[in-house]
Amino acid sequence: MKNEKPGLPYIANRIKNILFPPLHLVPFPAGITIERNVAIPMRDGKNLRANIFRPTKEGIYPVIMSAHPYGKDEFNRKAWYGVRCNLQFRLINQPGPVAMSEWTSWEAPDPAFWVPKGYAVINIDLRGFGTSDDKGQGEVLSDQEAGDYFDCIEWAAAQPWSSGKVGLNGVSYLAISQYKVAALNPPHLAAICPWEGFSDFYKDLGYPGGVREDGFAKLWGNMVPSRTNVRTEQLNHPLRDEWYRAVTPDLSKITVPALVCGSFSDQCLHTNGSFRAFREISSTHKWLYTHRAGKWAAYYSPEAQAFQQRFFDYFLKGEPNGMLEVPPVKLDVMDTGKEIHRSRAEQSFPPTGTQWRTFYLDGATGQLAANLPAAKQETSFDMQKGQATFEWVMPEDLEITGQPVLKVFIRVEGASDLNLFAGLRKIRDGKNVPFEGSYGFGYDVVTKGWQKASLRKLDPATSQPNQPEHAFAESQPLQPGEIVTLEFSLLPSATFFKKGDVVRLALQGHWLFGTILPINGPAKYETSPAGTCTLFCGGDYPSQLTIPVNPV
Repeated sequence: MKNEKPGLPYIANRIKNILFPPLHLVPFPAGITIERNVAIPMRDGKNLRANIFRPTKEGIYPVIMSAHPYGKDEFNRKAWYGVRCNLQFRLINQPGPVAMSEWTSWEAPDPAFWVPKGYAVINIDLRGFGTSDDKGQGEVLSDQEAGDYFDCIEWAAAQPWSSGKVGLNGVSYLAISQYKVAALNPPHLAAICPWEGFSDFYKDLGYPGGVREDGFAKLWGNMVPSRTNVRTEQLNHPLRDEWYRAVTPDLSKITVPALVCGSFSDQCLHTNGSFRAFREISSTHKWLYTHRAGKWAAYYSPEAQAFQQRFFDYFLKGEPNGMLEVPPVKLDVMDTGKEIHRSRAEQSFPPTGTQWRTFYLDGATGQLAANLPAAKQETSFDMQKGQATFEWVMPEDLEITGQPVLKVFIRVEGASDLNLFAGLRKIRDGKNVPFEGSYGFGYDVVTKGWQKASLRKLDPATSQPNQPEHAFAESQPLQPGEIVTLEFSLLPSATFFKKGDVVRLALQGHWLFGTILPINGPAKYETSPAGTCTLFCGGDYPSQLTIPVNPV
């Protein structure tokens, strides 16, 4: 199929962005006092250290805070060849320009934006990282980390230049670190803005659908010198056991106002966890900001920063700016990877009025059919290199917005397990329409999902209508000749299809894309063992795809 894989123009642009990332450093404004390596005392006598940016003009100011293990002093600087930047800006492609000041550390709020707006900005090295105490003893995702963050919030609130109100803000780990401390409800924490952050290490990164991730998890484990190595623990714990439960925040305990960014483009890392956070936090006032752009290009964009400012101006400054009248969901519906069909406000995700339509997999015609085929059908594919595909031609203009649910009946031969990958593509005029994906990969599908057959058991306590959940606590290898049911959700997305566009579902036992790091990014998943998968459709085997659609 045309345009299914990156071609020479994409690869050439990728090489250009590796050599010259589209990162632009903006001038740092006057009137900002910078204090570096300020010691913040912890309850056990240790010190964390922070960089503090605040208005030079005397006054009291609310605080925007972030904390992470990546080094608060890792700044981008101008150089004779352009910008001396973090390596990640070269490895992870951005489809558009990213603008920030030279005092912006990795994935943190830009003090050049926030301080002139009347905020103090604090960026903290977590315990064991950067310049903070207990070098080499830091533990990511830990209760210790959350307790330290609690102490930092309360310390900042007590400073003579502080108004006593603290908000948290940041991307990726700077979002993840917000969940656990917010669940502790520090007295002076007034609002949080977790901008794209997974909320369950097992389900979102380590073993989504029970399938082991072998790319970014390995890279992250090697990159962050945590006392507990996340890659080692991932390999040692293939089931969602007590180790994972200990590092997973209790989202229901979060009650402060929250602005959550749910990116449709980061399905291999943060997408699922961000939408889960929005669903499960108990905050009375919460918003979901969606997009399908590059992670940093979106976060530092004028539109996103204006939304963040309005949110914090209301809850940290008390400005009467109508924030409570803003609908809970800002929804970007994509037409192509670069074109937004429509950006609108909604009361929920999926939107109110979403229709769930069930299509049956027809092995004889290769179609997604409105009616269940009367007779049983069998479709087989090689689990390491084959696939089965099914299509639906759009009869009218429609949106697919939400999480499709796949239910299939399968049997494997020559093996006792299967890692099933499902990808939903959009085809227009015979060409694949690519979308922005995780780690800057620009040839992603509309949405995707994956499920290990031996971990197929559903969790009735957490499953909801059109949202199956799994416990991942018990392995059930497939027996010879056994036909089993796999049911799982694909990831959140919002995409417009015009009449005549084709939806193509691909099912296979191996990862959907290549694994060349500079081109495809670091995503990589456990491949199925050698064997044959037989998919049963029709008759007593109603294999189906249930799609959330909204008429246009």
